[in-house]
Amino acid sequence: MKWQITFYNKKVESAAMALPEGILANLLHIATLIEDFGPDIGMPYTRTLGSGLFEIRARGKEGIARAMYCVRARRELIVLNVFIKKSPKAPRRELDIARKRMKEVLK
Repeated sequence: MKWQITFYNKKVESAAMALPEGILANLLHIATLIEDFGPDIGMPYTRTLGSGLFEIRARGKEGIARAMYCVRARRELIVLNVFIKKSPKAPRRELDIARKRMKEVLK
């Protein structure tokens, strides 16, 4: 049975689809791997951020992006936040947004 990937809302989906072409292609490739094999495919594709929060590590010739997600029962992965990464560490603001949204969807 395949995994289902959904977005927190239309704004998050639009942010993902608006990524630069190379990064978006890599993100979609990783999403296909997750649908087929589950969210635990590991580095270099995904990584845990702790407390049930994970990230998809997409990259392309244009740079690096992150899609933060959580897993809900029934084989569903919910993308909570998408952003272009411009510093070595994920910005605290982006992590806080993803954690807040995760609490909402896992109630």
